[in-house]
Amino acid sequence: MALQSRWTRKNLLPERGSSDGAAGRMSERSLKSLLEEGTSELKKAGIEEARLDAWLLLEFATGVGKAAYYTDPAQQTDPAKADRYRELISRRRRHIPLQHLTEEAWFMGFPFFVNEHVLIPRQDTETLAEEALAILKNVDSPRILDMCTGSGCIILSLLCLKDGSWGTGVDISPEALEVAKINAARLGVSEKVDFVESDLFSSGYFAKRSGKDIPEYDMLISNPPYIRTSEIQNLQEEVRLHDPVAALDGKEDGLFFYRQIAAKGKEYLKPGGSVLFEIGWDQGDAVRKILLDNGFHQVEIIKDLAQLDRVVRGRLE
Repeated sequence: MALQSRWTRKNLLPERGSSDGAAGRMSERSLKSLLEEGTSELKKAGIEEARLDAWLLLEFATGVGKAAYYTDPAQQTDPAKADRYRELISRRRRHIPLQHLTEEAWFMGFPFFVNEHVLIPRQDTETLAEEALAILKNVDSPRILDMCTGSGCIILSLLCLKDGSWGTGVDISPEALEVAKINAARLGVSEKVDFVESDLFSSGYFAKRSGKDIPEYDMLISNPPYIRTSEIQNLQEEVRLHDPVAALDGKEDGLFFYRQIAAKGKEYLKPGGSVLFEIGWDQGDAVRKILLDNGFHQVEIIKDLAQLDRVVRGRLE
């Protein structure tokens, strides 16, 4: 799973074999020796990107960036920082996600606070956000509804990147919404977003005929739970044991939330408004049919960088 987006992740690693120029055996607290120790421990634990994770945890624990490392990889680390690094490596060995250790994940070029209450933003989901930005390019002051918002990474990225936009982020989890609010404050867009605790459209915020002004949106966007219940047990350990199950479980066939959001969500879209879903690689045709059955037009399936079906979009006439 990617810690940083494809926009920011290049050239993170010091090269293997960087020489410290010192004679004799390196101190066990030199940056280089700690990096090699951490890499070795993570490899033994079967961590897929052992060296990258070891480096990112070293940078996090010591505050030493790549430039400083290259300048003097033999420099000694404060004992407390070295102990902190080894503690983080020990936790990563147990397949606790890297992002939970650093409490940060990158999405669309922005750093997001994350914890065990939210799904860690994935690089694959940037396809959804990029498609949304392309649609919103010619929409003035768009209103955006993000259903199942989690950390808020989708709605907040769109609000940061689209001038004049305003949005609503909805989630059933109050803990997830607290994370999203922290991220909105960090990115300086708290005044541009409402966060609503709701089981989809059940909240009074969405009550029709209530005498209050119900917003109509230019776009409904969602990365809902879409893993089939029976498949959750087969996910990699970092996801299965550490991501919130409610953010993964799409019920028996993985399509429950698409049906619910498509059927009800059209009531809150303006004529000409768009709906965009992230999907699993094998769900494109099924979600396309759900949108067509609910009166959406111009329904298309969009592929991600790996050429897998990743987004389904439609338009309300």
